[in-house]
Amino acid sequence: MIRLVSHTLGVTKQNASYHVQKLIAEKQLTQSGKTRRARFFLASTLIWQKHYSRQQSEFDVWDADVLPQISDLPDNALDIWRYCFTEMFNNAIDHSSGTRITIQLNRTAVNAEMAIIDNGVGIFKKIQHAMKFSDVRDAALELAKGKFTTDPARHTGEGIFFTSKMLDAFDISSGGVYFTSVSPMKNTKGTAIWMKLRNVSDRSRRDVYDAYASPENNYAFDRTVVPVKMAEHSENDLISRSQAKRLLLRIDRFRTVVLDFKNVNQIGQAFADEVFRVFTRGHPDVEVQFINANGDISNMIRRAQSA
Repeated sequence: MIRLVSHTLGVTKQNASYHVQKLIAEKQLTQSGKTRRARFFLASTLIWQKHYSRQQSEFDVWDADVLPQISDLPDNALDIWRYCFTEMFNNAIDHSSGTRITIQLNRTAVNAEMAIIDNGVGIFKKIQHAMKFSDVRDAALELAKGKFTTDPARHTGEGIFFTSKMLDAFDISSGGVYFTSVSPMKNTKGTAIWMKLRNVSDRSRRDVYDAYASPENNYAFDRTVVPVKMAEHSENDLISRSQAKRLLLRIDRFRTVVLDFKNVNQIGQAFADEVFRVFTRGHPDVEVQFINANGDISNMIRRAQSA
């Protein structure tokens, strides 16, 4: 740690050690272990928790309880937190069918983390039932695409999508299934939503909206990025047309679809053909792009496109 601080800041090890010890004394850092085995962690400056019933209004909870805990943050961070918290708390009210919602807040000198935990039916199980999926893991993929809701009369299906894009880290844990698998929450019953944002961020809510909306289409939400890795149920299993059709489900609701192949090692010929030839020719109004594809996948895609 001391060597890293010295190298990063361009100061002597003695000077770096002095500042690290000062941060520990000020309770901004905590230390585990000694000498070369010492590890340092950001210390919590605030830990807060409260339980609510589903009869509470998300805006009442925000104004009375959550905002006072983070009111010193910059305006853009507060604006992001206001949107993300109220959207996710409202989801728990409207969709969970539970009896209790718990809010947890943890702040450090660098970032803030929030968790919204309910004891309801579980978000992925509910989606699986509504869509008649054979595998509950497909529910997470539908949320990642956006424009999905089990209650279209009261929701647009945009809340989770935009919340996940506005924050530095976001995950959902429910019934052993995860949205992105980075959540510190291990929720086997109900749903736990975990959110993290730096206290000083250059991100704004407007920037995120603009990235997925078209000015020529009245700023409608018509662009999405689909993490293809979430369609894998086991390593390197994206080979069939049925798997491609599962990935393509509902993407005809967008004008531009970006397929993100990050951490995907390979795809099969039938899978590529269904996505990049059959679907694109059958839906000329949907532009399908791809990013983060390795050489083998790129070649397979180009082969399908030129067939």
